[in-house]
Amino acid sequence: MKSSAANVHQLDDGIPPEPVIFGSTPAMAAIRESLLKVADTNIPVLIEGESGTGKEIICKYIHQLSIWANGPFVKVNCPAIPGTLVESELFGYEKGAFTGAFGAKPGRVEMAHCGTLFLDEISELDLPLQSKLLQLLQDGQFSRIGASAEMKVDVRVVCATNRQLQREVTGGRFRQDLYYRITGLILRLPPLRERIGDISMLAEYLIGLHSERYKREVPPLSASTLMLMKTHPWSGNVRELENLMKRYVVLGTEDVITKELNWRTTSHIDLEFAPEGSIALSQVTREAVKDLESKIILSTLQANQWNRKRAARALHISYRSLLYKLKRAGIYSRRDMEAD
Repeated sequence: MKSSAANVHQLDDGIPPEPVIFGSTPAMAAIRESLLKVADTNIPVLIEGESGTGKEIICKYIHQLSIWANGPFVKVNCPAIPGTLVESELFGYEKGAFTGAFGAKPGRVEMAHCGTLFLDEISELDLPLQSKLLQLLQDGQFSRIGASAEMKVDVRVVCATNRQLQREVTGGRFRQDLYYRITGLILRLPPLRERIGDISMLAEYLIGLHSERYKREVPPLSASTLMLMKTHPWSGNVRELENLMKRYVVLGTEDVITKELNWRTTSHIDLEFAPEGSIALSQVTREAVKDLESKIILSTLQANQWNRKRAARALHISYRSLLYKLKRAGIYSRRDMEAD
C-alpha cells in the first residue's frame, strides 16, 4: 500500500502504518499534527470518539513516539472491571488489606512506571476513585490499599471515552478538577461515516492483515462492493469494518459483505438521543431522506450499468444535479474507483 504522507514514522508490530491510521481526511491529518507536537511531552491526553473509532490504536501511537516508548504500555478497561475491584486493580494492595489479600499485589499504575497508562472509558470510574486518580496526576503519588506510605511513579496518562465528558462534568458524574487534569490535549476521533474516502484503503489493509493471519488468499473487493460500502453508515466504525473484512477473508465470498450491509441498511436506523431523552426529528428525517436518496441513486446506477447520463434521465434530474448528489454521497463510478 503506497503512502503519500511525508516523514512517516516506523511503528512497532501490532500498530498499523501511519497512512492506515490517519488516512487522507483533513480531520485525521490535524490529529496527527497535534500528536507529533505532544507525543514526547508528559501532557495528559484525552481521546474522545464513538466505540470502534480506534482510540486504543491512537494511544499506542502516542506511546511509541514518546520518551516512554521503551517502558510498559498498560491498559485499564474501566467498565470491564467489577466496581469493587477497580481500586485494587488500579492501585494494588498490601497483605491483609482485606479478606483474601494473602499477599501484596502491585496495581496497574505501579506496573506502568516509566511507561504509559491507558485508561479506557474513564467516565466509568466512580467519584472516590476519581479523587485518587487526581492525586496521581497532580504529584505522581498514590498508595496501595492498606498501605500507610505513599509511592511515587513516573507515568504518562492517556484517557479515552465514548461519551462527551464535559456533559458528565455538568451532570455531576465526573469531577471538574480531574477533567481539567486529563485534558492537556483533547483529540476527537471522527466516526468512519465521516471518513468515507478512507474505506477502500482501510479495507485493503484489513484484508491483507487477516489473509496473512488466517493463511487465506482472497481477490480484491470489486468496485460495486466498495461503492456499497461507501454508502453504509458504519455505526460500529472501524471495528465493524474489520469484522466484516475478517469474515470475507475466512469465507472467501463478497456475498457476506453485500448481504450484511443490505440487511443492516434496510433494518436499522441510528437515532442519536439528547441527554433529556429527546431527538431532533427534523435532523433525523433529513438524514433518513439523504440515506434513502443515496440508495435509490446507487440502485439506478447499477440498473443502468453505471452510465450516469442514463441514470440521470431515469431519475428525472439533470446530469449536473446527479454529479452533485454522487459527490455528496461519496458514490463514485468504476472508472473513478480504478483511478483511486
